[in-house]
Formats: sequence, structure tokens, C-alpha cells
Amino acid sequence: MKVILLQDIAGTGKKGEIKEVKDSYARNCLIKKKLAVEATNEALNHLEGQKASAQHKLDVEEANAKKIKAALDGKTLNITAKAGQGGKLFGSVTGKDISAVIKTQLGFDVDKRKISTKTDIKNYGTYEVEARLFTGVTAKFTVSVSES
Repeated sequence: MKVILLQDIAGTGKKGEIKEVKDSYARNCLIKKKLAVEATNEALNHLEGQKASAQHKLDVEEANAKKIKAALDGKTLNITAKAGQGGKLFGSVTGKDISAVIKTQLGFDVDKRKISTKTDIKNYGTYEVEARLFTGVTAKFTVSVSES
């Protein structure tokens, strides 16, 4: 019997795969425990729709990431911070701070976990920053930290 797996099953296959299994295993184990459904035309069409929807979502995310990359690449963002004597900041400028500046200056939401700096930003100056927006889409820009 052909079934469509609804979850990953060790020894059988991964979610979304169409597998040929014994009738008894399908009826008594997989279908009964709602781990799989019988591969009817309706179920196959539904599976194809889900795959197309997931692919469309990835395409939209990639297009959005490329748009953000075009806006960020080569730009210099200005951040103001307070510091003590010698220009040493109280704390440091983090990905959260940089993400907030991107939102206010450019209007894009970039997750703070996707922003990485080569060194900790604990003094005034300019720093190279990298934002990994999507698989294979990375924006490089500079952050200028000045006195507030």
C-alpha cells in the first residue's frame, strides 16, 4: 500500500515522502496512529499544494532578503553611545542596537541574531558588520559609533 508520511519515522522515511509499505503495517500502525495517510489522488494533490506553498514562501523570503541586501550593502550606519574617559563605551554596541538602527534609518526588520561583528564594539570608531539575511545572501556594511 502506498502511504504519505505525516511525520519522520525511523526506518521508514521522512515527512512528506510517499512510501510503499505492507498493508498490515500501514493500516495497523501508520494510519491508526496518524503517522501516515493513504496515498489517494486527493492526498497527493494536497501534498503537492503544500510543497508548492512552502517553495513559494522560500522564494518570497529570498526576494525580501535580496531587497534588504541591496539597501544595506556598502552603507554606513551611525550609532550614538555614551562613553567614559578614553572613549570606552558603557557596555557595548550589540546586534540588537544595530538591528534597531537598521529599522529606524532604513525601515527594514533584521533579526539581531543574523548580525555579526568581527570584534566587540566597545569604543568609538567605525566597524565592519555582516548580516546573514538568507542562505547565500549576506550584506556587508559599516557601523560608525560616535559620542551622543
